Amino acid sequence: MNKIICIANQKGGVGKTTTAINLSASLAAAEKKTLLIDGDSQGNSTSGLGADRDLLQKANLYHAMIGQVSLNDVIINTVIPHLDVVPSNQDLIGIEVEFVGLEEKEKRLKNLLNSLDRQYDFIVIDCPPSLGVMTINALVASDYLIVPLQCEYFAMEGLGYLLNTVRLVKAQLNPRLALGGILLTMFDQRNLLSHRVSDDVRKHFGNKVFKTVIPRNVRLSESPSHGLPIILYDIKSRGALSYIEMAKEIIQGEM
Repeated sequence: MNKIICIANQKGGVGKTTTAINLSASLAAAEKKTLLIDGDSQGNSTSGLGADRDLLQKANLYHAMIGQVSLNDVIINTVIPHLDVVPSNQDLIGIEVEFVGLEEKEKRLKNLLNSLDRQYDFIVIDCPPSLGVMTINALVASDYLIVPLQCEYFAMEGLGYLLNTVRLVKAQLNPRLALGGILLTMFDQRNLLSHRVSDDVRKHFGNKVFKTVIPRNVRLSESPSHGLPIILYDIKSRGALSYIEMAKEIIQGEM
């Protein structure tokens, strides 16, 4: 039975897509059959895995969400064995308008995942930096939420809104949804502020914070421009080692 994980934070620039790409790749490297769903109209998870953009014009997540094609029809392979991706592009912006007034619009992605005829160990959903229709769909479809949180000033600003949305979704639409964990990102070992933020978050959320911390890492920032996850771009980098450790934490834990 697959485990569905959404990666969300309504703040941009916190390492959400970086985490979606590299966690998915690291799970696949551990021979876990993994599907990454790019739920962001910016399509960064799609391009970060080197997907052929010409294919996206024919069918992508948007076309599946509006019922033109099945989710099976838009799944494409990646260069990493055991890792597939559902691509997206700017077409996905349309559902924010097209779904207004639509009955059970929050369950579209859940229904698509239920219809999959392929079996995966993990399904990872990269959400847009907002609490709009696509993010709600991801929360309704998921078993677990991972929240990337940057080790910077105002890190926890807005986190309360996200967690309140999670409580509402859990109460009204998806009782199985759980907080899988908070992932500290952009950690700078030399920066006192990074240590303070880490200490504050761990004090507040306890064991809901991953032991793994994602560092600031140049190689990690470079890899998307080459259409490669960090484990293929530079397996020896601190960024690669951190995401491999995170994948181990998830595989060995309750998720």
